[in-house]
Amino acid sequence: MVFATSLECRECARTYDLGPRYFCEWCFGPLEVTYDYEGIAEVVTRESIEEGPPSLWRYAELLPVSRSETADLGAGLTPLIKADRLAEELGLTDLWIKNDSLNPTNSFKDRPVTVALSKAVEFGFKTVACASTGNLANAVAAHAARAGLHSYVFVPYDIEPAKIVAAATLGNVVEVEGNYDEVNRLCVELHDTYEWGFANINLRPYYAEGSKTIAFETAEQLGWKLPDHVIVPVASGALLTKVKKGFDELVQVGLVPEDRPVRISGAQAEGCSPVAVAFESGAEDIRPQKPDTIAKSLAIGDPADGYYALRAVRESGGAVAAVTDEEIISAIRLLARTEGIFTEPAGGVTIATLVKLASQGIVDPSELVVAYVTGHGLKTPEVVDSRAVARIPANVAGFQEALGEKE
Repeated sequence: MVFATSLECRECARTYDLGPRYFCEWCFGPLEVTYDYEGIAEVVTRESIEEGPPSLWRYAELLPVSRSETADLGAGLTPLIKADRLAEELGLTDLWIKNDSLNPTNSFKDRPVTVALSKAVEFGFKTVACASTGNLANAVAAHAARAGLHSYVFVPYDIEPAKIVAAATLGNVVEVEGNYDEVNRLCVELHDTYEWGFANINLRPYYAEGSKTIAFETAEQLGWKLPDHVIVPVASGALLTKVKKGFDELVQVGLVPEDRPVRISGAQAEGCSPVAVAFESGAEDIRPQKPDTIAKSLAIGDPADGYYALRAVRESGGAVAAVTDEEIISAIRLLARTEGIFTEPAGGVTIATLVKLASQGIVDPSELVVAYVTGHGLKTPEVVDSRAVARIPANVAGFQEALGEKE
């Protein structure tokens, strides 16, 4: 049973039917899916969710698509890991890592894409597409193949090669001579030309809803309680705003007690940090930037949901910080060394921001903190030194000569 009722403009609150549209025809504001929360509360319980499938579709009643329409590769229900060794290094007492790099295509993008493409099937689209910095390309190509859809994914020409190998195998990759913002503008023009379902354009209201399932899982895996503070990487800003929506919805339908709002902090790379700059300066508007960072999956200089992410952070009492490329690489190594998790630069941005906010006292040592790691390090192996510590002959003496004294 689908409890989604309409699309509502975030700015003027005008409503529209649940069609493939993404902006308000009156004020051009973005559209958001609304639900019958009273109806959901009557049928959904903790027990009914726990008895559901081992994927994000266990929360189907809180999503805008029927289970029977799913383009499903098993996204969601990724590990929430108690990070005691990392916590000790940072002076924290209760730190958890939500490792979303273990989704089917190794990033959190599988969450929004399985919802968006399920909706694309419902709408009758035969071809789907997206603008991507890499992870979304893989997710769209894979879920399209699963659903029997054609796919075209458009990426900047200088994207990391490992990011698009799978997408090129699964569907059609088109490299564009420009950065992500230019790629996205091209896709808007293509949307006006072709009757395709674009994950982050005419399917965007549904696409974005998939991201909130990371918040649902966090609460369920903590024993149906909310964390005190979460650290979320920021690209378009949609993930952060949906994390807040997810926690709010759990309270609204009675799945977790109404206690206090979760503090939400955003993480950006200094080379593309329009939301962090606005937060630090006290500005209300986001000034676009030209990206220049190794964290290419977060390199969106004109974030569509930046304003809403900024507002969510301020309302929750969180912060937005930016970190250097050097701090990102150091954080990738720190997470690997302490918790055995190898993340791409986006995850390095999250952990480096956690380090910074903890050192500044913005993350309180007594808080239950969850950091979201959203992509796997094998997608960007070039950012870290992957050379062996030594090359030796196949005998013990060779090892002892090279490393024996150290060991």
